[in-house]
Amino acid sequence: MSPRPKKERKCQGRFCGRAYKPTGTPLTELVQVPIHRDELEALRLCDGEGLTQEEAGRSMGVSRGTIQRILAMARKKSAKAITEGQALLFVDSPENQ
Repeated sequence: MSPRPKKERKCQGRFCGRAYKPTGTPLTELVQVPIHRDELEALRLCDGEGLTQEEAGRSMGVSRGTIQRILAMARKKSAKAITEGQALLFVDSPENQ
């Protein structure tokens, strides 16, 4: 029995550059934390636009539970990078590669 295929996640937001990092330190000298397009989209919709997880799920074409999981990972990565002076490296979601 093979695993259920992942639903395509609809992402409308655009990357602003390829990374977000602390000023004054070259990217090559920082710990680089990859953050996927779907994680950024969930952050944008829920935290930036104020949508509920259910509304964000509808917008992205996934369940509320999937949004909850994606959002938790995105928040954890963002908080860690900001508080520890790491770089967030914007990458395509694994299912889009």
